Amino acid sequence: MTDKTLHIIGGGMAGSEAAWQAAEAGVDVILHEMRPAVGTFAHRTGSLAEMVCSNSFRSDDHEQNAVGLLHWEMRAAGSLIMEMAHAHRLPAGGALAVDRDPFAESVTAKLRAHPRITIMPGEITALPDGPAIIATGPLTSGALAQAIAAETGQDSLAFFDAIAPIVYADTIDMSVAWEQSRYDKGETPEEQRAYINCPMTRDEYDAFIDALLAADKSEFREGETAGYFDGCLPIEVMAERGRETLRFGPMKPVGLTNPHDPTVKPWAVVQLRRDNALGTLYNIVGFQTKMKYGAQTTVFKMIPGLQDASFARLGGIHRNTFINSPTLLDGQMRLRSRPNIRFAGQITGVEGYVESAAMGLLAGRLAAAELHGATLAPVPQDTAVGALVHHITGGAEAKSFQPMNVNFGLFPPVEGLKAGRRGRKDRYKAYTDRAKAAWLTWLGAVRADAA
Repeated sequence: MTDKTLHIIGGGMAGSEAAWQAAEAGVDVILHEMRPAVGTFAHRTGSLAEMVCSNSFRSDDHEQNAVGLLHWEMRAAGSLIMEMAHAHRLPAGGALAVDRDPFAESVTAKLRAHPRITIMPGEITALPDGPAIIATGPLTSGALAQAIAAETGQDSLAFFDAIAPIVYADTIDMSVAWEQSRYDKGETPEEQRAYINCPMTRDEYDAFIDALLAADKSEFREGETAGYFDGCLPIEVMAERGRETLRFGPMKPVGLTNPHDPTVKPWAVVQLRRDNALGTLYNIVGFQTKMKYGAQTTVFKMIPGLQDASFARLGGIHRNTFINSPTLLDGQMRLRSRPNIRFAGQITGVEGYVESAAMGLLAGRLAAAELHGATLAPVPQDTAVGALVHHITGGAEAKSFQPMNVNFGLFPPVEGLKAGRRGRKDRYKAYTDRAKAAWLTWLGAVRADAA
């Protein structure tokens, strides 16, 4: 046993998971969180693991989806984030959506109750000298960001991320809209009706696109030149890429039948997903936006069923920062120039709640092992966790490095399987089967070393 303490800076998804994993491995942890004393424009509370954008952890399908596989791997590793997400899950078809406030409150309570974890409020403005994990996310405070930039000798990379609006459920016109998950996905009737759908005719869609393109929008400030992350594009940016883009993206009308007019196929459909357990709040799926507030209200009320909608939160856009991990981090997620420091979460260039938490899980385990005088074997790239960490620590092209969600494109191919769309189902199942076996083998070796 060691008497060294691990300092973790940032109490988001990554920092919370890292703290839990390290403490469970027998390491004393001090978790530093600047909120609520020092706020951000995106956070509302002082809770740890607060969800500031969507309330969805995306697909929970662990046989055909890389995100679902990542869920599975994290659960197998005793993830606190996944445990609390399951405890507070909401009907969402095949996705894992959570009641965001109870989820964050439960994570906070579990971390506060752990005998090896001390939560210390306050902003950290300098790089620590002892064992540490920096998991400050895309909204890293200015002072710490400057300290990181000074150490790395590189300008911070950045992209712009956007937040979707949230609607009060009782202001949605259900004589126009209806409840249904796409393709009736889900195991229970509630899950099969987890989304509210608002149909559009071709004329309504065209008018909506015209309004989107003409609306007042927040623009980049001088010097803000980063691009958007493709997985979280504002809807106006998608519309600018072509008038049909939204119809083949978040507004695709497939897998849905309008019970109010079942013989007429909508030209486009806007979906809303439940945002809390009470079912009083719904977020507009895929409708991240940089429109100014007044324009949002006008444009979104053009959606059939939302003509009288009231908004609990309008959308917004913010600057996200991340480091050039392929050049700065080693395979153990350590800063090459300061190996006492590891980075985890979105600041490393992974994108998404689950991906961030997974990198926190791994960083916490790696740091704990090192403090115990051991070095964990590299995580197999065949796994979802391994594919992600390989990507950010050397697999990606450093010159064009951009935030990345987990996807099967990061996995080594499985030989002997049919390529293309027709072979996709068999290929994805082969990826997930191989990953699960490799992950359990790696976890087993880790546990044997710990014993």
